[in-house]
Amino acid sequence: MVMNSNNNRVEHFDSHETETTATKLHTQISMPEIHQVRLPPKITALHKLKHRLSEIFFPEDPFHRFKNQPSFTKFILALQFFFPIFHWAPQYNLSLLRRDVISGLTIASLAIPQGISYAKLANLPPIVGLYSSFVPPLIYSVLGSSRHLGVGPVSIASLVMGSMLSETVSYSHDPILYLQLAFTATFVAGLFQASLGILRLGFVIDFLSKATLVGFMAGAAIIVSLQQLKGLLGIVHFTPKMQFIPVLISVYKQKDEWSWQTIIMGIGFLLFLLTTRHISLRKPKLFWVSAAAPLTSVILSTLLVFLLRHKAHKISVISYLPKGLNPPSVNLLYFNGPHLALAIKTGIVTGILSLTEGIAVGRTFASLKNYQVDGNKEMMAIGLMNIAGSCSSCYVTTGSFSRSAVNYNAGAQTAVSNIIMAAAVLVTLLFLMPLFYYTPNVVLAAIIIAAVIGLIDYQAAYKLWKVDKLDFLACICSFFGVLFISVPLGLSIAVAISVFKILLHVSRPNTLVLGNIPGTQIFHNINQYKEALRVPSILILAIESPIYFANSTYLQERILRWVREEEECIKANNGSSLKCVVLDMTAVTAIDTSGLETLNELRKMLESRSLQLVLVNPVGNVMEKLHMSKVLDTFGLRGVYLTVGEAVADITSGKAQP
Repeated sequence: MVMNSNNNRVEHFDSHETETTATKLHTQISMPEIHQVRLPPKITALHKLKHRLSEIFFPEDPFHRFKNQPSFTKFILALQFFFPIFHWAPQYNLSLLRRDVISGLTIASLAIPQGISYAKLANLPPIVGLYSSFVPPLIYSVLGSSRHLGVGPVSIASLVMGSMLSETVSYSHDPILYLQLAFTATFVAGLFQASLGILRLGFVIDFLSKATLVGFMAGAAIIVSLQQLKGLLGIVHFTPKMQFIPVLISVYKQKDEWSWQTIIMGIGFLLFLLTTRHISLRKPKLFWVSAAAPLTSVILSTLLVFLLRHKAHKISVISYLPKGLNPPSVNLLYFNGPHLALAIKTGIVTGILSLTEGIAVGRTFASLKNYQVDGNKEMMAIGLMNIAGSCSSCYVTTGSFSRSAVNYNAGAQTAVSNIIMAAAVLVTLLFLMPLFYYTPNVVLAAIIIAAVIGLIDYQAAYKLWKVDKLDFLACICSFFGVLFISVPLGLSIAVAISVFKILLHVSRPNTLVLGNIPGTQIFHNINQYKEALRVPSILILAIESPIYFANSTYLQERILRWVREEEECIKANNGSSLKCVVLDMTAVTAIDTSGLETLNELRKMLESRSLQLVLVNPVGNVMEKLHMSKVLDTFGLRGVYLTVGEAVADITSGKAQP
């Protein structure tokens, strides 16, 4: 037999060889008992709908623990379900507290400088970053299900919020409006996140594929780093744009503003931060070296600038930061005005990004300690803490990878580590704010650069190239879109490519030619298993996809093409004429009305060419729809088989008639 256009192997034989092969195959595929393909048990439409909705929204069956429990136990379980703190608090002891205190103080040393730095990245006052490291961690410690998640501002969400809001409103020109939009965007982000959790729609964030995030984060890391050249070089007048080329042009045009004092200090502390990071990566037991480095840099640089304050005039400093707890910001929420759409858009984008990062980080560290993180609970916890944060002068927060890694390595046992961190931030807010007056902005820039460099995962990009070229394309488009267009548009392009990939797989599913493994009743892809032999006069095809309106026309055309190519090969090699097409439907998990019509049309078209169409192993719901639509009746008694082996044995025995 000859093969098709997919460069399958060619097997030449004459008619005598055909008969010999057929005899061998008939011997190998001995006549088995023919099993009847049965319909699934009859189920009412209401029960089907209930089952389907349960599979969509409650795949893990969260209510199983409430079954057959007394009322009081159900009440306790409900408290533990909605407030995970009630699950672990009764078993809490001094030994756990000691570890959590150490972890909390350790991540506080990282959270304080990061909070100040990331707030500047979002073009917000530095104090807002500290506020965001106080209230949200307290909310999460009550509602969150992760033991190791370190909560606070993160670089990506800060960058996106800053870039999206700054395109329309400048903080320097209208600080009140900018704060209003930032807090409103945070409220929208929290509302969106909590809604996903309550409605159990977490699959929405799955459209941000791993490939998309790899490219997006790498591009965002480079943009963040380039933006920090303003602080690293001491530039005063700098472009607010976030694209690669405008930033470089601005750096070059403002070279007269470069400060050698700032450059020396910035490079020195950046090297210090990168060195400590390298040490911690090489020796995980020395995690505290990297964790303490940002706060150490802040302290040393502040002392240095204070001592040289009469000589180092060109080194810009943070200046005054107000003392005190988070002031309420409910009155600043912006629900009516021309910029409301901008706040909503910014909130949804930053909400999706922060939610994706928070859940991914939580699940990563949960897997290391062999416990589960409930995705829907995490959505509600992160959403509610952002809603509360928007009313208490905080901007978007989530689980930070750097803080969580430090928290995990420091031996955190429960979410109490977040409470300890919040307490340390509280002390800072109440008593230590004047000490940051002389903290140089260049050190904050160095801290941000050192933090985001780890987001450039070139090894993951290389792996994408090796494994899946379409995923690599999504990664690269996301990367260059962020670099050269804008952060939100770059992300949109990458999501669009990911969705296109899904549509491509749905609309152009795989169809395979199967052959028999000699000596067995196993049938496999003849391209994958070179020893698999075609069955004379029978073309065996497998479909690896549901049959929907989006792919039914393609499948009909592709199957007819397989038939045409098979007949051409048979004719070229003087083989036995094609009599039957066997369609293995094992992987066809669903079918719609368009698919049913396609099968019926395909059967008619093949019958007009004196070819029989046989179906093999249609799964329960497919079999039911074939029966309900009366399509099954047109195939007759010998038109549906349980296995390919039974179909081939029955057809070659001559009992099955077209």
